[in-house]
Amino acid sequence: MIHDLADVQSDNIGEGTNIWQFCVVLEKACIGRNCNINAHCFIENDVVIGDNVTIKSGVQIWDGIRIEDDAFVGPNVTFTNDKFPRSKVYPKKYPITTVSKGASIGGGAVILPGITIGEFAMVGAGAVVTCSVQPGTIVVGNPARMVGKVEADDENLRALENREIK
Repeated sequence: MIHDLADVQSDNIGEGTNIWQFCVVLEKACIGRNCNINAHCFIENDVVIGDNVTIKSGVQIWDGIRIEDDAFVGPNVTFTNDKFPRSKVYPKKYPITTVSKGASIGGGAVILPGITIGEFAMVGAGAVVTCSVQPGTIVVGNPARMVGKVEADDENLRALENREIK
C-alpha cells in the first residue's frame, strides 16, 4: 500500500510493503517485502532495504545505506553518509553503512557513515554511533559505548529467529 500523499518514484518495492503519507522514495531505491515505512521519511537512490523492516517517522536514508531483513529504525534516527560534508562538494562514492539483520536502532540515534551495526544489536535512543557495533551488543550514549549483550534466551530474539516469513 502506497499512500496517495507519498511520492514514490521507485518500482522496486516488495509485496506487502506499506509507505505512508509524506514519504519520498527516489527512483533507484530498493525496498523489500512486508516493510513499513512510516510518514515523513525520505529514501535516496543508492539505498537497499531488506524484508520485514520497520522505518519509523522522520527518518532520512541517504545513498550508501543498507538495511537488512527484520531491522528496526526508530523515529527521527539520523543517518549520515559523508565524513567531511561541504556544500556542493560530493564524494565520488559514499561509504556503505549497514544495519544488519534483526538490529534495532532507538529513536533519535545518530549513525555515522561507513559503519556496521551487527546482527541483533541494539542501539539505545539518542546514542551517537561513531564506530561499528558488534553483533548482539547493546550500545548507549555519546559516543555510544557497550553496556551489555542481547541474551540468547531473550523471548523476542527467539521469536524473530524462529518465525515464518509470510
